[in-house]
Amino acid sequence: MDIVGDGCFFIVSAPSGGGKTTLVKTLIRDMPQISVSISHTTRKKRPAEVDGVDYFFVDEDEFMSLVNAGAFVEHARVFGHLYGTTVLQIRSRLEAGIDVVLDIDWQGAQQIKRAFPTAISIFIVPPSLEILRQRLLHRHQDDATIIEQRMQAANEELSHYIEFDYLIINDSFDVAATQLKSIVIAHRLRIERQVQQHGELLSLLLQK
Repeated sequence: MDIVGDGCFFIVSAPSGGGKTTLVKTLIRDMPQISVSISHTTRKKRPAEVDGVDYFFVDEDEFMSLVNAGAFVEHARVFGHLYGTTVLQIRSRLEAGIDVVLDIDWQGAQQIKRAFPTAISIFIVPPSLEILRQRLLHRHQDDATIIEQRMQAANEELSHYIEFDYLIINDSFDVAATQLKSIVIAHRLRIERQVQQHGELLSLLLQK
C-alpha cells in the first residue's frame, strides 16, 4: 500500500504533552488544502471535544469490529484506550488532492510508515522533561497517576525520534508552528508534485 492521488501525507508524533495536537490544529487553521485525519478511539470524550471532529468516539466492541473488518491502517492501545486510523480517512483525501496530516503516537507512526512508505514523518520534542511535566499539569486533563504514567512513558517515546524524517523542538510555540508549516510548504514544492500539478504550464514554457 502506498500514497495515491495528488496529496501529500504527513505524520506528526510526540510524547504526551509535547504539543503536537495544538501544532497540527494551527497548521490546519493557517494553511489551505490540508486536512487532519480523524482517528477512532475508545476513550471518553473530553468536555471541549466534538465527536467526528476531534475523534470518532466508539465503544470497544465497535472498535474491534472495525479491526476485524480490516478497516484500520494502524491501531494501538495507549494508556488503556484503543486508537486507530482507517484507510478510508487517508485515501479519500489524498485521492482528492488534499494533503493529510495525522496526529499520532510513535507506535502508530511505525505502522503508517510500513503501509505508506513515502509519508513524511515529523517528531516534536519538548525543550526539557520538566517543561513537559508542567505542560501536562497545565492541561488539567489527567489525574496525578496518569501524569506520572505519561512521564514514565516519555523516555521510551522520545527514544524513537531517530525513526522520523524531521525533528522540531517545541520550545517557542510560534517558532515550532512556523517550522511545521515550512516542512509542508517544502514538500508541496518538490519537483514530482509540481510537475504533476503544473505539467501543462511547464509544457507551454518549453515550447519553441
